[in-house]
Amino acid sequence: MFDKVLVANRGEIAVRVMRACEELGVGTVAVYSEADKHAGFVRYADEAYNVGPARAADSYNDGEAVIEAAERADADAIHPGYGFMAENADFAARVEETDGITWIGPASDAMERLGEKTHARQVMRDADVPIVPGTTESVEDPEQVVEFGEEHGFPVLIKAEGGGGGMGQEVVESAEDAEEALDTAQREGEAYFSNASVYLERFLDSARHVEVQIIADKHGNVRHVGERDCSLQRRQQKVIEEGPSPALTDELREDIREAARRGADAGDYYNAGTFEFLVEDDGRNEAGLLDADTDFYFLEVNTRIQVEHTVTEELTGIDLVKWQIRVAAGEELTFEQDDVELEGHAMEFRINAENAANDFAPATGGEIEVYDTPGGIGVRVDDAHRQGDELVTDYDSMIAKLVTWGEDRAECIARGKRALADYTIEGFPTIIPFHRMMLTDEPFLEGRHTTKYLDDDLDPERIEAAQEKWGTESAGTDDDEEVVEREFTVEVNGKRFEVELEERGAPAIPTEADAATGNGGQAQRPQPGGGSSGGDDSGGVSAEGQEVTAEMQGTILEVNVGEGDEVAAGDVLCVLEAMKMENDIVAESAGTVTAVAVSEGDSVDMGDTMFVLD
Repeated sequence: MFDKVLVANRGEIAVRVMRACEELGVGTVAVYSEADKHAGFVRYADEAYNVGPARAADSYNDGEAVIEAAERADADAIHPGYGFMAENADFAARVEETDGITWIGPASDAMERLGEKTHARQVMRDADVPIVPGTTESVEDPEQVVEFGEEHGFPVLIKAEGGGGGMGQEVVESAEDAEEALDTAQREGEAYFSNASVYLERFLDSARHVEVQIIADKHGNVRHVGERDCSLQRRQQKVIEEGPSPALTDELREDIREAARRGADAGDYYNAGTFEFLVEDDGRNEAGLLDADTDFYFLEVNTRIQVEHTVTEELTGIDLVKWQIRVAAGEELTFEQDDVELEGHAMEFRINAENAANDFAPATGGEIEVYDTPGGIGVRVDDAHRQGDELVTDYDSMIAKLVTWGEDRAECIARGKRALADYTIEGFPTIIPFHRMMLTDEPFLEGRHTTKYLDDDLDPERIEAAQEKWGTESAGTDDDEEVVEREFTVEVNGKRFEVELEERGAPAIPTEADAATGNGGQAQRPQPGGGSSGGDDSGGVSAEGQEVTAEMQGTILEVNVGEGDEVAAGDVLCVLEAMKMENDIVAESAGTVTAVAVSEGDSVDMGDTMFVLD
């Protein structure tokens, strides 16, 4: 077994892996960006190292910095969690080639075969696993999209080869949309996964999303541990997952599971992975279920642990993260396929910092003023935050996962209703009200929802009513006594150490930084470009005119204008990505661009000046 594992991720999954390590007697190392300096997962680790600025490409996706941190910490293994570099075969290969460090995941060559979506489709086709009609080579020309649509019919789905979580996916409704959609998918693929390659699939309008969890060791043992239904999605991103699927007969369920096992064998796969399928939902039997005659298609392989792995753990009692670590250490699976039994029903509710009534818009900031989690029989919460933490908005909007289990689906839902009502988060909006509403939604309760249900069929007024009824506001404080809290962070050779100090009823303790800002202890936020709000010559925005500021925290994906350009009202100045959504920043009126304070790849905070128009 390993002595020390570095977790190359953040948030709740980092804590989840660290807890598994702790139970195995293994030390833990966190890596963190500047944005996550005070995050809960950093506090949880035995030791932590700074790997760069907030931008993921310069920190969590910087493979060299992560491996260097592992070497400094004397870690003998790296666990990637999910997202970031978890499915990056090149990074896995670099870890495998590093003396003394083991990659906790499938072999890099298996990731290459199955993690890259077009390669995986080829492997599945050869293994007689049905695949969605689509391309098995990357697509680079909009005309290829048009030709595919003319052959198979519109809409067409463009997907990033290295993608996941709904990122890098664009639905093309007509030939006129092909060029813009292709450009967007390629740009997101490059930004999120350092891979601009995309491929095409026939878009299935009426389908369920069913996935099979695989765990395999290095000794040739492959086990499936049941399926999960992830059909409740908005913009191809899952919000509620459950298992077993409420829509399948046992015969169809077993057919899909066995297809996943065949695929894992064909891909020479070990460690944890998920084989995802789309199941046509255009006809049900007398019992209202999809039977063995129903068509299903291989979608993709996620060569990593999944967000919703908790559902499988609750159904089987198998700790998938511990088995990931054990398999990587060379241990053999101790259970046979026939030993895997699924008991009861489980659901996972993603607790996102989003306002579902505002098209699931992500929160732009805030502090967790109140954080009170539910408990009781059949309730599990995976999280990393604590009351008083600042909300970090540079990455994914998910802040926790609530998982409920019951002896049947009805009991699981009843516990979900209770747990969601008991879950209190104040300081910014969350989608808890949306989840509470869904547990009263008839199509969902009957298991008749498809992947398009939220986007196309659910009445938005019901979401608005739920948000109004159950949404929380900022809690504020009634404490009259002034409390000054200071957290000093010291980094020695990149390793993080903390000193915390609290003063009650006293003024802020001055520091050298306060003296430099001249503001009595409150640091001023620098303006984009490295300048200050004082209007000096340090490079900040000094031009006069109409300022175009960021309405939310995010990353600049594209800048479309330069200084001196003439723009008309409605012209797109730049593209700002925030929480997996691209936002066009437009000029409100005509004018001349007199200052550009951002460039591609920059992170901006709400209120930062991006452009000045005269």
